[in-house]
Amino acid sequence: MTHDGHVVAVMVPLAAQGHLNQLLHLSRLISARNIPVHYIGAATHNRQAKLRIHGWDPSELANLHFHDFIIPPIPSPPPNPKAETMFPAHLIPSFRTAAIHLRDPLTHLLRSLSSQTRRIIVIHDSLMASTVEDIESIPNAESYNFHSVSAFAMAIYDLEQEETKGKENSIIKDLNIPSLDGCFTPEFWEFVELQFGVPRKFSGNLYNTCKAIEEPYLEILQRINHETKHWAIGPFNPVELGPSNLNTHPCLEWLDQQQTNSVVYVSFGTTTALEDEQILEIAGGLERSGQKFIWVLRDADKGDVFDGEVRKSELPEGFEKRMKMEGRGLVVRDWAPQLAILSHGSTGGFVSHCGWNSCMETITMGVPVAAWPMHSDQPRNAVLMTEVLRVGLNIRDWAHRDKLVMATTIENALRKLMVSEEGQVMRKTAKELGVNVRRSVEDKGVSRVEFDSFISHITRDT
Repeated sequence: MTHDGHVVAVMVPLAAQGHLNQLLHLSRLISARNIPVHYIGAATHNRQAKLRIHGWDPSELANLHFHDFIIPPIPSPPPNPKAETMFPAHLIPSFRTAAIHLRDPLTHLLRSLSSQTRRIIVIHDSLMASTVEDIESIPNAESYNFHSVSAFAMAIYDLEQEETKGKENSIIKDLNIPSLDGCFTPEFWEFVELQFGVPRKFSGNLYNTCKAIEEPYLEILQRINHETKHWAIGPFNPVELGPSNLNTHPCLEWLDQQQTNSVVYVSFGTTTALEDEQILEIAGGLERSGQKFIWVLRDADKGDVFDGEVRKSELPEGFEKRMKMEGRGLVVRDWAPQLAILSHGSTGGFVSHCGWNSCMETITMGVPVAAWPMHSDQPRNAVLMTEVLRVGLNIRDWAHRDKLVMATTIENALRKLMVSEEGQVMRKTAKELGVNVRRSVEDKGVSRVEFDSFISHITRDT
């Protein structure tokens, strides 16, 4: 089904890894429908997105076009592991720079596309709303708001706003919902205010989620914001990884030699900087648990991930050597192919910060989690994973977030996840949920139906 260049899509991601990669995965899905896709950003962020994508190669798609816009240098201060909150405040200057300075080149691109196409579909991160502000001056352009977080976290936030207006809601009442204290910094709320301060009209909302996991919360969002259309079209990440498109990372060869469900994967995402004391406790917990592991130990990304020195965390004397010699585990300090690790048969559990990308990827691959949220929407995603979907357990309570998590706590959580009866039940639940989510993107599956509906909407004749 071709559209003869009648419709083009333009992606406007926020300059953070968990946002860049969701819209890049979505670009692949849209371009597969013969719709040209233009992905915009600063050169360094486009390079980052392409370099780190899993499960496919962006350079192989003829109708995916990257636009490296020239903007002022990206501020790139190092993360502060000792900060009062774990939120990556060091990234805010790079968000601001990109949001402000991409606006003019984006408008210029949209104007030039406008004369050659019937309709331009601008899909922008909800945190880049100010960048697409000029879209109203382009008659054949429509903007769609992409939400990079769970419908659960969004619905709870909206319901809390309603509660202040006196509307009770039973869906929240029975859950142990953590407050937003410690989740964000004042600078981040200022940045959000900049994006949502001006009421703008969107033609619809897109979510990287699936009715198979979040239908009740999608219904709440639809009810509260009933004037616009909503499409839940996730998972955006590939759900099947054939051997041809896997990276040949050394950790995958090591995984090939391990038993089914025997390895725990430990990763806290791209925006977490851990203190040295906490790193030592994790090492102790891993060693004492007796479980096999792959531990991705990297500092949080900087605004420009190619910008020189990165702190190398200290591990206990001889730890890495000992673990390697005993065949017990690997410490990975570079970029790890997370999707490939989670989809591997030997991976049986995931110690995760519960960022939404990681949640969707682990659900898709059917791997249960030990939840250790750090900031942002993560504490609430952890509730979704542990209390609602029952595919995980908590390592620590959000209320105790400023305390060091001791090695014994980590050891117990790992044993519970990997070798207890309770852990087996979670693994079985996670595997069943994974099957449902992978089916959702197949022909007639719930996410495929939503995606078809979105494509029909943007390619409509009128």
